[in-house]
Amino acid sequence: MSALVPYVVGVTGGIGSGKSTVCEEFAALGAPVIDTDQVARAVVAPGTPGLAAVVAAFGQDILNDQGELDRRRMRQQVFANPALRQQLEAILHPLIRAGTQEKIDAAGYPYCLVCIPLLVERGGVNRVDRVLVIDVPEAVQIARVIARDELTVSEAAAIMQSQASREQRAAVANDVLENSGPLSALRPQIAALHARYLQLAQAARKF
Repeated sequence: MSALVPYVVGVTGGIGSGKSTVCEEFAALGAPVIDTDQVARAVVAPGTPGLAAVVAAFGQDILNDQGELDRRRMRQQVFANPALRQQLEAILHPLIRAGTQEKIDAAGYPYCLVCIPLLVERGGVNRVDRVLVIDVPEAVQIARVIARDELTVSEAAAIMQSQASREQRAAVANDVLENSGPLSALRPQIAALHARYLQLAQAARKF
């Protein structure tokens, strides 16, 4: 018997849009969720070739006292210098894509969600079967990011400016969840999408 090949739903949205919250709700319904941020952390864990490559390119100063990648310091460097950001991405993106694909292959379910914050920006739309966009007003994004990550307004704005606009994400979306309200308002919509994705996976005849 051939291995199950899941129908892949790419979940994206701007920083602070609530992608993780939405994915947790899908996971509670039984859908496997692959978080590319977690994959990205794994490929630069201490002792990995990924971290060694980053240190070789950027120096020991991007490590903290525990020998781990100082993500805040790294982020400050690359957002201030597009050339450095491209250099970092050239190292990490192939590793992240490979790690993500391994998890997709091991999902063992008719469909899976892959949370990809920069799906639109990195041209990843063609690597998934369907795109789910989590959308919130920009003011909500900024407030959430400042509270969650202890960033300044200018730091939060710089991250948002480096990402696709709401209009660009909407242009590639198959489904949109508006997430500025309470979770209770989202749950029925998520349940409906879960049922829809199971139908689409069956129709795709990938398993």
